[in-house]
Amino acid sequence: MNWNESSRRSFLKGLGAAGALAVTAAHSEARVAQGGAAGTEITPIEAQMAATRAQRMQWWHEAKFGMFIHWGLYSVIGQHEWSKEVEGIPLVQYEQVSHHFKPRPNAAREWAQLAKRAGQKYMVMTTKHHEGFCNWDSRLTDYNAMQQGPGRDLVREYVEAARAEGLRVGFYYSLMDWHHPDGARCKTDAAARRRFVDYTHGLIRELLTHYGKIDILWYDVDWPLTAAEWESERMNEMVFKLQPEIIVNNRNGLEGDFSTPEQEIRAAESGRAWESCMTLNDSWGFNRFDDAWKTPKTIVENLAKCAGGGGNYLLNIGPKPDGSVPEESVAVLETVGKWLGANGAAIYGTERGQYDGNPNANYTRRGNTLYIHQQFWPGHTPAAEWLPFFQPEAVIAIGGLKAKAKSARLLKSGQKIEFTQDEFALRLTGLPMEAPDQPATVIEVECDADPVIDHGAMRALWPRLQVGISQSNSGSRAGTS
Repeated sequence: MNWNESSRRSFLKGLGAAGALAVTAAHSEARVAQGGAAGTEITPIEAQMAATRAQRMQWWHEAKFGMFIHWGLYSVIGQHEWSKEVEGIPLVQYEQVSHHFKPRPNAAREWAQLAKRAGQKYMVMTTKHHEGFCNWDSRLTDYNAMQQGPGRDLVREYVEAARAEGLRVGFYYSLMDWHHPDGARCKTDAAARRRFVDYTHGLIRELLTHYGKIDILWYDVDWPLTAAEWESERMNEMVFKLQPEIIVNNRNGLEGDFSTPEQEIRAAESGRAWESCMTLNDSWGFNRFDDAWKTPKTIVENLAKCAGGGGNYLLNIGPKPDGSVPEESVAVLETVGKWLGANGAAIYGTERGQYDGNPNANYTRRGNTLYIHQQFWPGHTPAAEWLPFFQPEAVIAIGGLKAKAKSARLLKSGQKIEFTQDEFALRLTGLPMEAPDQPATVIEVECDADPVIDHGAMRALWPRLQVGISQSNSGSRAGTS
């Protein structure tokens, strides 16, 4: 898409004043409900973001799965992206790394191709991490990829690679800066703050001006300033003037369009978009010593948990200095991609659901369709030899499903599954003894209503037969009066 001024004006015109007012009122009510004072003024940029949020984020809610890329000078050292600070490397020495950062051309093409094979729908790359090095051709600093070791614009290569594979484009940008002379003293020096805030806004303006339409701006680490000191309202106003269809996160001190739990899966309150970002091992940037790789089973489980809670999963790779992706990352992502090729209907476009936990499975839904992601296949249980509940084997049972099941099938093969259901459980019976699919088998269950799963609702309904409990008065004893 040719993202020009005419495109921006057309998009804004299409929003409609009535829609903006309606959403602004709803946003104000939500703010009050969340603890804000009644009558709190909604700023113009908040009103614009609220009015356009559903439209801007429609593709993102459908996508569910994205690739995070941490790549910079720290990749050359190969000991985690925080190595400068954690190891206390003097800046005058750390700057020398920029001369040795010489990735091979168009490494980003391999990232984008891998993301597509993995079933990921969008990418977010570090344009500037905390080290302050700009991966693009900036006019505001010579500490950038064009004027240092790479000798070319790495952000442009990334944008072109993502678009070539039909993937949405996101920019990570760290507000914190270990390199800029005002990056720390801006907290206590008003003149330094003015310079550094202008510098920061200028870098963001460059990123959102020179590369066409950008889909995501992913702020990070707002140390050492507050949102007011960063002038974050003005920052976002600029962002949306340049890119009206963009979505932004909540790490510049404002609420943004979505929340960003890190290295954990924690759903935001209902009605609030969220995205869990996680590493494939324990490091964001390339760490040659980190071998704590997550398995495909863990990745598929995390993806299902995020989707089940109405969120997205942004999974990180840390390319090597030359831009190549560690072999372990490639193997995991390709396995996940093959699974999604057969089971994507249970992830993409699914909605937030209400489910009690299950140690053996996760759940997602689309409307009245429930998807059971069976992580641990039951197979044979000795109890099946004498307990009718587990006959005919093998049985997968879901306690507390409030909706009535109408049909069930294996999602990958379409094979029909027999089932019975009462007020306590849905029993899927006669299943294979071995899991039909790995890393998880998905079962699709069509229901007559929203498939809420509430174990606790059964507790008061259980017939309590008092087996093994004395029927005598607990206060009486034999031989007493």
